[in-house]
Order: sequence, then structure tokens, then C-alpha cells
Amino acid sequence: MVTLARNKKAFHEYEVLEKLEAGIQLLGTEVKSCRAHNVNLAEGYARLMNGELWLCNVHIAHYKQANRFNHEVRRNRRLLVHKRELRRLYQATDAKGLTIVPLSMYLKGQKIKVELGLARGKRKHDKRETMKRKLHQQEARRAMSEV
Repeated sequence: MVTLARNKKAFHEYEVLEKLEAGIQLLGTEVKSCRAHNVNLAEGYARLMNGELWLCNVHIAHYKQANRFNHEVRRNRRLLVHKRELRRLYQATDAKGLTIVPLSMYLKGQKIKVELGLARGKRKHDKRETMKRKLHQQEARRAMSEV
């Protein structure tokens, strides 16, 4: 499994409750650009529209060799999930107020997959607490390595 892009910002901004894998419908130039690791998931999110799941605001750069046949950089792309997963996601986002964020994009065999996270937004004090916990873990690791 080759990771093409990772959304580090998502783990800082959100508390990820559940993860799931989805296929993504791409154009040919988008696939080539993704394989060249020209993807930015930082401001992306997934949205339910007309009974389908769409990946919005993800930046896939132009493929240089495509010339005038290139794709739009920030277009909405359809995600491929089973109907039961779609229903479950709809219930979670509608009732509980959760968000669906892309965590990573990777190659699985010849297919490009997106790892989605069902997440709840962190508040400012939660972010501070997470940073303190990481700092304490780093200090503990340093102390153990010195011994």
C-alpha cells in the first residue's frame, strides 16, 4: 500500500471516531497527478448530496503533460461506498452533527482509495490538552533514551 497524501491537519482539528475506506471516481489526468503525489487533502471534506457521497475542496494539481485536456483542480469527486455505509453516514452526520473528513489517499493494488474519518470538531481546550499529552510523551521518550 503506497500512501499518496495524508491529512495531518484533520487529526489536529478533529477527534476521529471511526474510519472507513472508499473508492474515488477520477479522470485520467487526476489519476496520473495523484500517482505523482500532487494531492492536498488539508481543506477537504466529504458531503452527502442527492443520495451520493462527494469529496469536496480537495486539491489535485494539474498534470503537466496533459496540456489543454487537464481537469479542474478543486472539482467535486464522487466517492464509492456501499448503500448501507451511506445510510449509516447520513444518520451520523444528520443526528449527531459529525463531519466526514478525508484522512489519507493511497494506492491499493491499482486502485486509488480514500480513507475517510467520521469526526467531531475539537474545541480550543481539547487541542491544548492533546498538545500537552504529546509533549509529556516526548519528554518520557527522551528520558528513557538517556538511561
